[in-house]
Amino acid sequence: MTNQNIKQLEIELWEAADELRANSKLTAGEYKDPLLGLVLLRFAQNRYEEAKAHLENTLPINPRTGQQRELTKDDFAGAGAIMLPKEAKYDYLVALPESEDIAEAVNSAMKLIEEDYPELAGILPRNYQDLMPEDDEEANLLRNLIRIFNRDSVKKATGDIFGRVYEYFLMKLSMMGAGAQEGGEFFTPPSLVQLIVNFIKPNHGIIHDPACGSGGMFIQRHIL
Repeated sequence: MTNQNIKQLEIELWEAADELRANSKLTAGEYKDPLLGLVLLRFAQNRYEEAKAHLENTLPINPRTGQQRELTKDDFAGAGAIMLPKEAKYDYLVALPESEDIAEAVNSAMKLIEEDYPELAGILPRNYQDLMPEDDEEANLLRNLIRIFNRDSVKKATGDIFGRVYEYFLMKLSMMGAGAQEGGEFFTPPSLVQLIVNFIKPNHGIIHDPACGSGGMFIQRHIL
C-alpha cells in the first residue's frame, strides 16, 4: 500500500469513526480508549493471521507422526504476534448475533488477552459498556464501530499500517482535547517527528527506549 493510499485509509477510518461519535452523546475523552482498543484488537488479529500462515509453512513435520506440533505462544511471540483465543479474535466479535451483549464480549476479549499476557494487565480498555446506548438512537454504536475496522481494506492491511492509523487517531483525538497528554502521555505530531529525523539523520546503531509509545519515531527513518 502506497503512502497516499495509507493516508486515504487513515482519513476514511477516522471520518467514519468520528461520525459515529458525533451522533452519540459521548465526548472525545470518553470515546478515546475504547476506540483505540478496537484498533488494537483488529491489528492483533491481522498479525495473528500473518504469523499463523508463516508458522504453518515453516514449522518442521514430526517424522513419526507426519504432523506439525501445536503452535505455542512462544511461536507467535517469535513471529511478532500474540496468540489469540477464539473469543478474543476480531472475526468472532464481528459475527456475534444481535442478541449477544457486544460490550461484554469485547470486555471479555480484552480480559482473555490480559490473562494470557499478564504484562498487559490493566492496560487494555475494558469499559465498552460506555459505548452502549441509553436510548434506541445509539443502539448500534459499538457494533457499527466494530464494522468500520472490519472493512476489506483494513482486514488486508499489513506491516506498520496500523501504527500509522493508531498515531493518526491519537493526533486527531489530541486536537479534540481527548486527554492525549494526561497522566504522562504525550503525542508528538508526525510533522515534528519528521523534522527531528531530518535533523539527526539516523542510519545505524541500536536504540533502547522503554517509553517509546507507539514507536512511530523509530520507524520514521525507514518511511522517509
